Amino acid sequence: MKKVAVSILGATGSVGQRFVELLSNHPWFQIVSLAASDRSAGKKYADVVNWLMPSPLSKEIGEMEINLCEPGIPGNIAFSALDSSVAGDIEAAFAHEGYTVISNARNHRMHPSVPLLIPEINNDHLDMVKQYTTGQIVTNPNCSTIGLCLALKPLYDAFGIESVHVVTMQAISGAGYPGVASLDVIDNVIPYIKGEEEKLETEPLKILGKLVDGRIQPADFSVSAQCNRVPVIDGHMECVSIKLKNKASPEDLIHAWRTFSGIPQKLQLPSAPQYPIHYLEGDAFPQPRLHRNIDKGMAVTIGRLRPCPLFDYKFTLLSHNTIRGAAGGAILCAELMHICKK
Repeated sequence: MKKVAVSILGATGSVGQRFVELLSNHPWFQIVSLAASDRSAGKKYADVVNWLMPSPLSKEIGEMEINLCEPGIPGNIAFSALDSSVAGDIEAAFAHEGYTVISNARNHRMHPSVPLLIPEINNDHLDMVKQYTTGQIVTNPNCSTIGLCLALKPLYDAFGIESVHVVTMQAISGAGYPGVASLDVIDNVIPYIKGEEEKLETEPLKILGKLVDGRIQPADFSVSAQCNRVPVIDGHMECVSIKLKNKASPEDLIHAWRTFSGIPQKLQLPSAPQYPIHYLEGDAFPQPRLHRNIDKGMAVTIGRLRPCPLFDYKFTLLSHNTIRGAAGGAILCAELMHICKK
């Protein structure tokens, strides 16, 4: 199979580096262009990147010259790891020039003609991109939203949902690099992440909504979110309380999670986890240090299901924020879109 040429926009940042790491030996995609700001353009990638990934940077990638983030660079697919302060106009420019842009930024997520895609959940929303005449934009949800929606989807389908309350404990890698100052986050919890609560309260309703006549009818439940930054490197924890529309036992919920799968598993896409959700027994699970890399870092881990005195049930979930919640999730979207073209 001939590999698809891809570019990475914002390749020097922490999410851009994760794209480089995950795509370096990808069976379907080949990195042909790395793009960044004018401060880095024209220089070798290895000379400007502060490589933070656990695997070594390959010599071939390190020798690549960085391009400006402007249309005209090679690559049929442009993975965007751009900061939201600049992503909107740049991604739109690439889409208008015929690129398929798969974005990790928030700028286009809630646009009525842009899918907010989690392949196991709402692959039918890809029909929305047919409205584009040249290129297209598909967005990856917020990193905390992805973990929450994967946990909610089986319950929403089986029992219905009336309301959700979620408290997040989000890793510092979610703030990029250099991110949160060490004197702010060490021995501390920061109870505010700009814009995060709004994303968690709105994005799940689009993702779990129905596509009717080319538009999304949002899911009919409410979400209340509180978001905190904690001194963990990778892995977002979420404490969730949920009120269901129909009665269900704890065993019913666990069965729904453990048997859940989607089209990425059916098609055996390269980045797909074997099981999207892992439910762990034990009072002290999940934990970021122990469980964030389960199933290539692409699965959600759930534990501590128990009755809730205010809602019906409460549980804890964990997802890897820079793999499933960012670069890995975007790559899975691209894999689904590529195979659906065949």
